[in-house]
Amino acid sequence: MTIIGRKEEQAEMRSYLNDEKSHLIAVIGRRRVGKTFLIRETYKENKVFEMTGLKDAEVDKQLINFALQMNLFFPSEKLHDTPPDWLRAFNQLTQQLSQLDTTKKPVLFFDELPWIAGKKSGFTEALAHWWNNWASQQNIVVVICGSAASWMIENVVNAKGGLHNRLTKLITLLPFTLAETKAFFEHKNIQLSDYQIAQLYMAIGGIPHYLEQIEKGKSAAQNIQNICFSKDGVLRNEFDNLYPALFENATNHIAVIKALSDKSMGLERKELLKATGKSDGGYFSNVLKELEISGFITVYEPLEKKKKGSLYRLSDEYSLFYLRFIDGKKVDDNYWLNLSQSQEYKTWCGYAFENLCIKHVSNIQRALGISGVQTTVNSFLHKKNKDYEKGFQIDLLIDRKDGVITICEMKFYADEYTISSEYAASLRIKREGLKAVTKTNKTIHITFITTYGVSDNQHKLDLVDNDFKLEVLFL
Repeated sequence: MTIIGRKEEQAEMRSYLNDEKSHLIAVIGRRRVGKTFLIRETYKENKVFEMTGLKDAEVDKQLINFALQMNLFFPSEKLHDTPPDWLRAFNQLTQQLSQLDTTKKPVLFFDELPWIAGKKSGFTEALAHWWNNWASQQNIVVVICGSAASWMIENVVNAKGGLHNRLTKLITLLPFTLAETKAFFEHKNIQLSDYQIAQLYMAIGGIPHYLEQIEKGKSAAQNIQNICFSKDGVLRNEFDNLYPALFENATNHIAVIKALSDKSMGLERKELLKATGKSDGGYFSNVLKELEISGFITVYEPLEKKKKGSLYRLSDEYSLFYLRFIDGKKVDDNYWLNLSQSQEYKTWCGYAFENLCIKHVSNIQRALGISGVQTTVNSFLHKKNKDYEKGFQIDLLIDRKDGVITICEMKFYADEYTISSEYAASLRIKREGLKAVTKTNKTIHITFITTYGVSDNQHKLDLVDNDFKLEVLFL
């Protein structure tokens, strides 16, 4: 099978086969993002052992599972006995690996590690002992993987015991980009325009398993209707499983996601605490960090750093779509086909497209020719005061070290976008207000990212420095 995209991850993972050292690699990422497929395909020529944890199984069942995998990967006349504990399980593994006759660097893969290493199972301690006393001195690669981000971060990435600072590399696998999504469809011989792909992406994101459900010969609207709103649609109830599969006490994470789904501009920490009814402290910080690492939320430092704290914004497409259109709604066979013509849909498109642009901001930077320029990505909200009497909001700013601040305006339309006199006035307020409030000496440019470009008129000539079409997000 062919791996679509993931070129950087593949190159990183394969590089560990080219030396004579041992490496411990952790791969984390949300449910259905393609972690297992990536690991299996990248290391298929080198893998000598694999074990996948059993969900909600006690330690004795996990040990039986281990023995079955030992018999599968190391067959012999005498079957491997089920070890009584994990220390002796790893001793069995050591004996078999010591007898391997291969010129290729061996790779071992433990999938769904949080399921294997249940409380009081002794697995994590045995793994650490085995790695520190034997495996780390060999020429092997050990890959550990899990969807439960909170467990992986606490027990592997930030481990305080025997695995402390033992990781060679942490790989966080994120959803496909638009370019990878397009390549995925092309590989499956599904012909869709960039506009249609963007519509799909804004609803379900770049999760490979979700994209697998897209049917050839159907429009974006038809596919969304089928997978999100039909009785047996894969994404009809996916939200109920998504967060509990990733996080312990997922109700806290869901509360944050729901609070952010109502605020397109995002919320500061204090506002989030109020909206969720949660108390401040380290636990809440961990919830936010886990959501950020897993790609569900994005954190921005506003341009006025002295006046405001970090801004949290929901960036997971499916969660936003689910909470806006699926959760608690009564639907029929034509629900989405009808709704996609409504004003509610157009409003959602505006926010979803902003998210799409923010997620692909590196593409915008390349289009601007500033990939080599140091930048920070910010947002900006000004409420009228003595510094500037008019309020304004900017969803995406690129603050550049080359003496320029780029205001990005993002519009999702089915045709060319025309700047009206009223909208031109609001752009002038943003440009002049930003300069007045921040007292910056930098030049302020306005860049448009739209589906089909900005139509030529006097307002465009007066105000727009760069006009990019949807295609730049696919490059």
